[in-house]
Amino acid sequence: MKYKLLLVFTCLIINVLPVHAQYATVSGSIKSGTEAIPFATVLLKNTSWGSPTDDLGNFELAKVKPGKYDLLVTALGYKPIVRKVELYPDSVVVLHLKLLSATSSLNEVVVTGTRTQRRRLESPVAVNVLDSRTFNITQSNTLSEGLCFQPGLRMETDCQTCNYSQLRMNGLGGAYSQVLVNSRPIFNSLMSLYGLEQIPANMIERVEVVRGGGSVLYGSSAIAGTVNIITKEPDASTFSISSNTSLIDGKALDNFVNANVNTVNEERTAGVSFFASHRDKEAYDANSDGFSELAELKNNSFGFNSFFRPTEQDKVDINGWSIYEERKGGTRLDEPADRADQSEYRLHNILVGGFNWDHALQKPNASYSVYASAQNTKRTHYTGIDQSDGWGKTKNHSVQGGFQFNYTSPLFLGGKNTFTTGAEHQYDYTFDEIPAYTYLIDQRTNLTGVFLQSDWEVTPDLTILSGVRANKHNNVDQIILTPRLSALYKLGNTTQIRASFAQGFKAPQAFETDMHIAFAGGGISLVNIDPNLKEETSDSYNLSVDYNKASEHMIYGFTLDGFYTRLHDAFVLEEIGTDAQGNQQLLRKNGSNSTVKGITVEGRLNYDQKAQIETGITFQQSTYDAPVAWSSEVAGTRNYLRTPNTYGYYVLTLWPESKFTASISGVLTGPMQVPHFGGAPGVTEDEIFTSPTFVENNIRLAYRFTIKGINQDLQLSTGIQNVFNAYQTDFDQGKYRDSNYVYGPARPRTVFFGLKFGLQ
Repeated sequence: MKYKLLLVFTCLIINVLPVHAQYATVSGSIKSGTEAIPFATVLLKNTSWGSPTDDLGNFELAKVKPGKYDLLVTALGYKPIVRKVELYPDSVVVLHLKLLSATSSLNEVVVTGTRTQRRRLESPVAVNVLDSRTFNITQSNTLSEGLCFQPGLRMETDCQTCNYSQLRMNGLGGAYSQVLVNSRPIFNSLMSLYGLEQIPANMIERVEVVRGGGSVLYGSSAIAGTVNIITKEPDASTFSISSNTSLIDGKALDNFVNANVNTVNEERTAGVSFFASHRDKEAYDANSDGFSELAELKNNSFGFNSFFRPTEQDKVDINGWSIYEERKGGTRLDEPADRADQSEYRLHNILVGGFNWDHALQKPNASYSVYASAQNTKRTHYTGIDQSDGWGKTKNHSVQGGFQFNYTSPLFLGGKNTFTTGAEHQYDYTFDEIPAYTYLIDQRTNLTGVFLQSDWEVTPDLTILSGVRANKHNNVDQIILTPRLSALYKLGNTTQIRASFAQGFKAPQAFETDMHIAFAGGGISLVNIDPNLKEETSDSYNLSVDYNKASEHMIYGFTLDGFYTRLHDAFVLEEIGTDAQGNQQLLRKNGSNSTVKGITVEGRLNYDQKAQIETGITFQQSTYDAPVAWSSEVAGTRNYLRTPNTYGYYVLTLWPESKFTASISGVLTGPMQVPHFGGAPGVTEDEIFTSPTFVENNIRLAYRFTIKGINQDLQLSTGIQNVFNAYQTDFDQGKYRDSNYVYGPARPRTVFFGLKFGLQ
């Protein structure tokens, strides 16, 4: 009996041993360059064996049956790869694979949310990225043209004579958005008036957009959101020269010539990127009344962005750029402005510079930054009718400096926490005068901020970003605290849920739109500041769900973002009569509270790097608690003026083969209430006009050649902007027109042709 039991036991062991010997293991790492890719999906095709990579990009597939497999690796923002592997019994196969970036900004490294580098899907603050590819495929030659192709953003032109523009985010005007250049707030109120159109696209590496309050690091003005313009930084020695020529409605030419040169030393410890841009645009008259609807424009821009790494612990960034621009609108544009029947003339000379020093301490997990930036603007301007003495001068300069200290605690209550603290000061001086109109802005502002932020990764799935900023403005007696709180919760590697709360304030001062002098009813329209104006405060809430999925051939996803902002003692603009010269007077004052709320829906899909679509639409409502009397002749309205309840965009790109690109894009602008002052022919009284819905559609085709012998690329492009000519048709005529009565797309049907040599 014992022998029989021993025989049975021996047989069982013999049968079991081969079963254990049949298993194999696949392990390794997934990187892009030297950077690990967390949460990439690694799987053996047509099997159940699969695993995501960890925070360091490592993976392991254990207990895999021997055989031949196709190993598939996918990750958001990268091209999928397939590797054949053959597994033998009891073997361990180690693979170190590298992914290439895809034509997608889904998971780029961003800095705007926390001022530290984070993958977009890992950031506790939702960050959208507008990269140089989007500027290219949408034929956006300036920053203002490209910003239309971002969810929740809308660019509008507010004057048919000088064509000043402003950015609206989540239904709020330009003064509620913080515009940064390389994370520094040197883009002040005066520059915002024309600056978004003055910045050429070839200067920009990418634009990071944060809708809502988000972080305490960028000041209290980021109520609607933050736009961070990241200029080009060299990573290789390259060059490019491009030319774009547009014909506006068959009548006016618009020419751009751009150049970029990048150089990096062999040790990659120093580099500099130069850019230059020249624009020459003719004036355009839409209704043949002799007065322009698009101003004549000449612009020369030049700049550089450089870096130095004197030690392994240090990096120094120095950048600077200049803008020299002349714009002129109205009539008799070939003569001096003061000889015209009606004219606006602007001559800008702008210089901007910045410095940043990052130092990593010898002590692990600690670093600090010291930074400073400055800008100086000189402007000669004329605004007048019938050869009036409407000449004026503007002087503006601003200086900003500060420091920031970061410390990461790897073991903080079971998680990891990065603490950021620092202080910064902003000084701004604006002098703007037209003696003939007794018009004067002489304003000095000082704003000091001290901030503390905690970026706490509580668990691998939960991150809480919290902080507070203490603000002291010279026009406000007390110190104002603006706390902000954001949270990110990840559901697997496909879904992120974010929520945020932010408080902000705007100091009682003149803002960019207050500096614009408009024509209305045969005179001009001036904005005055109420001497009793007090600060406006805000409470903002955001909740979003972000879903993205990557497969072997497809990356797709959507985002739902709800926003709610409550403004207390909201700034409003009301008519208060005329001066002794008959010019209209508007008063900037505190009104009632107001509410802006809505939802933005985004969708995206990329199929095999052959086709990609990105789209977004916003549904919102902006109202005051009490009516605002913008005109003494018309009953007040609770609705925000010039603010549509629906707006959106789409971009469809096709790459049928590597050298050819086709793109179709469009911008939707829903109905909105537009103020219209009387005085022009056929317009006897002030009125509120409800504009129609506009859909501006564009098409662009491009083909790239490789010039053999010199190994450089030549790209030719052509297309049509505003294909169906969806453009305003009821502009006022003559010198008594209301120059602010303008809405809809910024240009009529425009045919363009482009050439680019030495692609970067």
